[in-house]
Amino acid sequence: MAHITVDTLTYTQLAKSFDHALLRPEMTTSEVVLGCNLAARYDVKSVCVKPCDVRLAAETLAGTSVLVGTVISFPHGNSPTSIKIAESLQAIDDGATELDVVINIGLLRGGEVQKVEDEVRAVVQAAKKRYLGVLIKVIFENAYLSREEIVLACKLTERAGAEFVKTSTGFAATGHTIEDLRLMRESVSERIEVKASGGVKTLDQVVAILQTGTTRVGSSSTDKILDEFKRVRGL
Repeated sequence: MAHITVDTLTYTQLAKSFDHALLRPEMTTSEVVLGCNLAARYDVKSVCVKPCDVRLAAETLAGTSVLVGTVISFPHGNSPTSIKIAESLQAIDDGATELDVVINIGLLRGGEVQKVEDEVRAVVQAAKKRYLGVLIKVIFENAYLSREEIVLACKLTERAGAEFVKTSTGFAATGHTIEDLRLMRESVSERIEVKASGGVKTLDQVVAILQTGTTRVGSSSTDKILDEFKRVRGL
């Protein structure tokens, strides 16, 4: 993936790496609709909305190629497993096809790795029983984790059957780092994809992210980044 540059990327390749984030707690219904319309206009991969906005996003994006994703136990990951499952099933019923699930960070940091793995597996199995095609991304919140804990989180996520490992919620003190993305890519098999989020604001950042083998980028600056790409490429 190191050969990726602004000049080698097509607009579609870049746009389809974006999960357009619509997660600000103060975001209104009309702002969610505007954000979904922006995502459709730029033809990104998905929107990532708050659970309460999933049905609205699904209705707004009906007939487009933009997928609807949401967050589970966001941003701290502290809900009981039963609530994470219930929230996941509700999101699927409302029209989400991608779920970004926050792990129980405290359990992981306390060395209770099996409990974390069991919880992720329970969410994955329940969600896929409801809708087999649902895609599960597991959020680690790397700002709170050591390198060793990030590796453990990668391994347990893969064993539990999820499809993605993800760096951050965007609500911690720090977000993605290139070092963390490389570590995560090295710590999972090719079956697992990597998502960067938290502090993604420029085209240069996105190119550097994609060079690590990361395939998805969560950002609320999607339009600015894609507009910058068009300017640079003269599109």
